Amino acid sequence: MHWLPLGTALLLAFGIIAIGIQYVVSPRAATRSFGLPLPEDGTNTDWWLRLKGVRDITAGLTVLAFIAWGVPRGVGIILFVETAIPIGDMLVVLGGKGSARSALGIHGLTAAIMVLAAIPLMMDVP
Repeated sequence: MHWLPLGTALLLAFGIIAIGIQYVVSPRAATRSFGLPLPEDGTNTDWWLRLKGVRDITAGLTVLAFIAWGVPRGVGIILFVETAIPIGDMLVVLGGKGSARSALGIHGLTAAIMVLAAIPLMMDVP
């Protein structure tokens, strides 16, 4: 049955949309949990951070669109491909000497959950 991986995909989609909205509405507050400090405090910093929010919202909406479309294999493929986002975030935070706790505990854990939800959906095993 696909209810567990699809439910997980739904939660992940809503979660990343919520994070994206936070980056659009209150970018500096959202940044605190990412794992890296802000490089500067310029007038355009908030606008650069909002770009991340727009991309997060789009990533979540893509998963929701495939869930609504009703193709479990497609949801799995999208989740698996989008795993590059938290893996990339984790590597950037670690490479930037940011918070290892955030890198592994937020970004790494998110990637692992995404892969675990994606595999049964890609296999399309009910």
